[in-house]
Formats: sequence, structure tokens, C-alpha cells
Amino acid sequence: MDASQPPQPGSPAPWTGPPRLVGRREFLVVAGGAAASITFAPALAWARRVRARPVPLQPWSLPAEAPANGLDLARALIGAAVLAPSEWNSQPWRFEVDDQTIRLLADTQRALPMTDPDRRGMMMSLGAVLENLLVAARAYGLQPTVRYHPEDAARGVVAEVALSMGAARRDRRFFDALTTRRTNRRNFDGRGLLPQHRAALSAQVADGPSLYWIDDRDGLHAVADMVHDAEHAQVSDRRMEAEQRAWLRMSGNEARQRGDGVPVDALGMSGPANWFAGKYFDPSSWFLRFGAGSMAKRARECVRTAGAVALLAMPGHDETAWLQAGQVFERIALCATQLGLAHQAMSAPLRVERFRGPLLRRFGGSGAEPLLMVRFGHARTVDPTPRRAVALVASFRNT
Repeated sequence: MDASQPPQPGSPAPWTGPPRLVGRREFLVVAGGAAASITFAPALAWARRVRARPVPLQPWSLPAEAPANGLDLARALIGAAVLAPSEWNSQPWRFEVDDQTIRLLADTQRALPMTDPDRRGMMMSLGAVLENLLVAARAYGLQPTVRYHPEDAARGVVAEVALSMGAARRDRRFFDALTTRRTNRRNFDGRGLLPQHRAALSAQVADGPSLYWIDDRDGLHAVADMVHDAEHAQVSDRRMEAEQRAWLRMSGNEARQRGDGVPVDALGMSGPANWFAGKYFDPSSWFLRFGAGSMAKRARECVRTAGAVALLAMPGHDETAWLQAGQVFERIALCATQLGLAHQAMSAPLRVERFRGPLLRRFGGSGAEPLLMVRFGHARTVDPTPRRAVALVASFRNT
């Protein structure tokens, strides 16, 4: 505005007074604040870096040969063990190494009491971890001897593995599959399994467990509808969903920083369910109904695109039986990986009680406890989910 023009109505009057002088006290406050900012800026930046620093992660790679040093050998064995799958990638395990013995312990702080109240799923995850450790030990030329629930089981020890040297190297093909095994939650391409592939997978089931199969389209669609209803019921349960939501990571970067959980991108969803996952799967949000619908449809499509689904059942109902079932599942998963097949364990129809009996009957089973349903097929390889490093899950004594 030209200074010669009068001010317009409603505009502030121009300042015509003398410039304001800063007092001594104000000057000292401003100067002190500036000095503090300069002084503490590096410390604050360091604190932010520490707070955002991700936990150490276990690499998806293993030494091809047994390390000569006993400590390095134990680390390699545990590094192989922790590549096993677990529900929501919660990784409910710890290890104690004492000379030639490795103890596997349940980390109950990582249990899922709402989703898995009897800890059946947790014990199966620990069984998968145990099997990975045994595969690596045999591949390195060690002879492992397992004791289930030894005398110090009160401390949470679920298995104790004693290792001796000088055995023939075995399980090399499964050892190679340890680092390439992935849980694939995306759609498969619908191609069926070759008879020899199905026979190889069934051969991993020893005496005791049973593996029931469905691979015809009508049967797959019937199971898919059952999975849809079970998944919808599970996600709609706000207490259960709150527990599972704690393990859902909004990005792969968050999963890597935490070292656990499942990135939302790994669920294979698209559209609003993927964009607004924070709301869709928030049990306190009105949008949860849409999340339940999206997850249910996603689960149904996963089964419909599979080449086959299998149901693993066991006659026993105790923690040792569940541990051994987890071992069987992991051998099946490693075998599938070695055959070039994608796989995904699906537990929703077994978590909701009213679906367990009908699901077992649909597979033609009887007289056993259904523990896990697994779908198999063909799909593009997916990225691995992170694992916490050995240093975070293991303690070493007199090694």
C-alpha cells in the first residue's frame, strides 16, 4: 500500500511508535535458549536415533559348514531354529546353551491368550523351532538327542537337546530349505499338486499324526466357505482382534524395527483394507466390520486358489503331542519349499470351536484332534518376515 494513501476500512493501523527495546532479562532468556538448543541438539538427535534404532535381526542365511568353534556352532543352530514360523510371527521362544546342551523355553510374554488360550498354537510353534534346530544339527554332522519336558519344565523348558559329534551328515536338502521357506499369504495360481509331490509331503508324517487331504474344486470351495465364516467370527471378536492387532505392523519398516509381527502388506489385501488397515483392524473402530469382511473374503479366496489343503490331526491332547505336531508341520513346510510349492498354515477354523468338528468331518477324519490346516499350491515367492537375532533370544553358560 502506498504510504500516502489513507488506510482502508478494517485494515490495521500502521505502527508509528518507536522501536521496542529488548530488556536484559528477555535477552538472557532468548540467548540461553539458543545456547541450550545448540548445546543439546546433538544429544537430542542421538536420543531420537536410539529410540528409533531397530532391534538386531537374524539374517536369513546360515553357514554351509559346521563352525569349528563351539559358541559359533550353537549360534548357527539357534539361528536356524528361529527361522521357523509362529502365529502372527510372535516368536514365543528362548534358548539356553550349556556346553553340549541346548534348552528350548517358552516365552510366555509372547503368548496369545485370547487367540490361543490353551497354548496349543504356541507349542506347535516351539515344535517347528525344535525341528529346525534338529535339521541343522543333523546337516552339520551332529547327533541330537531330544528330551521333551525335562525335569526343569517348571521354568518353561519344553525340550532339551543334547548334541554329540561324529554322526553322518543328513537332512541336507531340508537344511537348504531353512533359509528359503516362506509363509505365503497371497493368492496361489490354482494349479493342483502332482501326485508325487503330495506323496512326498505325506511321507513326512510319521506314526501318530494323520494328514487328511482335499484337492477337488467342490471340496476346496466348501472348505473356503467354512474358513470365511470362521475368519469373520474371529476378527469380529474385539478382544481377540485387539490381541492380534498388536502383532500387525503397518509397514515392512515397522516390522523390521520391531523384529517381529506381520506387515499388513504381507496379508495380500488390496484397496481400502490395505490403505486403511489402521482403522479396519482397530477393535475400537466402527470400521472393524469392514476389516472382518475383508479378512474373511481374503481367507476364502486363499483357499479357493490353492492346489490342495491338508488337515494335520493328532490323537493326543497334551503339550508333548502338540510339540511333535509342530515338528511334523515344519518338516512338511520344508519339504514343500524343497519341492517349489507355496504353503500357508491357517488356524481360524480351528480357533473357533463350532467349526472344528465340521472341518474334521469335511476332511473325512475322526477320532483325532485337528490341529492345523495348511494350503499348498504355486505362487510367486514373497519376502521373509523378520526374526529377532540370536543374541536377543539366547543365553550362553560355560560355553
